[in-house]
Amino acid sequence: MAEWNLSEMLSSLHDGIQNELHTARKTLAHPGTKGDASERVWLELLQTYLPKRYQVESAHVVDSKGNFSDQMDVVVFDRQYSPFIFNFKAAKIVPAESVYAVFEAKQTMDASLLTYAKNKIASVRRLKCTSLPIPHAGGEYPAKPPIHILGGMLTLESEWNPPLSDTLIENLGDSTAIDHLDLGCVASHGFFGLNRKTQDYDIHLGKKPATGFLFHLISELQYAGTVPMIDIRAYAKWLTD
Repeated sequence: MAEWNLSEMLSSLHDGIQNELHTARKTLAHPGTKGDASERVWLELLQTYLPKRYQVESAHVVDSKGNFSDQMDVVVFDRQYSPFIFNFKAAKIVPAESVYAVFEAKQTMDASLLTYAKNKIASVRRLKCTSLPIPHAGGEYPAKPPIHILGGMLTLESEWNPPLSDTLIENLGDSTAIDHLDLGCVASHGFFGLNRKTQDYDIHLGKKPATGFLFHLISELQYAGTVPMIDIRAYAKWLTD
C-alpha cells in the first residue's frame, strides 16, 4: 500500500504549474492568447491554494477620489469585509482598501518588462485608501493605517544569464521606492523576496519555485494582517441622480 509523501505532493504542485506554463509558451502562437493562458495558470494557482478570506482576479483598482489603476493581471484582495465596486462578466473593479497584493504575469522577465510591471504596481500604490475606526463591544479601536500593498512579477523564464542574478537585483532597483517589487517567481529557476529587516532581496534557486513562491506569499499575507475598514460612504459620494 502506497504511503503519503508530502515532499512528492509539493513537488507535483510546482511541476504542474511549470508544465502548464511551458504548454502555453510552446503551443499557443498568438501572443495575446499565450499571455492570457499564462495569466490563467497563476490565477488558478492562487485561487485554489490561498485561504478563502482572499479572492484572486484580474482587475482594475479604484479609490474614493475616482482614480483608477492600470489593469492588473493578478489582484489578491479581501472579500470578507470589502465590496466590489463593479463586477460585470470579465470586468472587475475593486476598491483600493481591499487590496493585499498585485502581480504582473508574463512569459519571461527582462529589464523592459520588469519596468513595465513596476509602473503598473505603482499605479495601485498611488491610490488613496480610506480607513475608519473599528467598533467593538466596549467602544471602538482607532482607524488602522492602510497596509502595504505587495507587488510582484510572475514568469516562466528570465532573459538574464544566470536567470536570477546580480543583473536582476540591479534592475529591481530601490527597494523603498513606490514601484518596488516585494516578491516574484521565475518558475523554471527560482523565486525572490524582499527581506523586510535588511531591505535586500533574497534569491531562492531551484527547490520547486512555484510552490516556494506560494508559501512565501502566504507568509507575507499573514504578516500583513487584515485590510482596514473601508469608508464606503466616501465612494457613495459619486452617486448621481
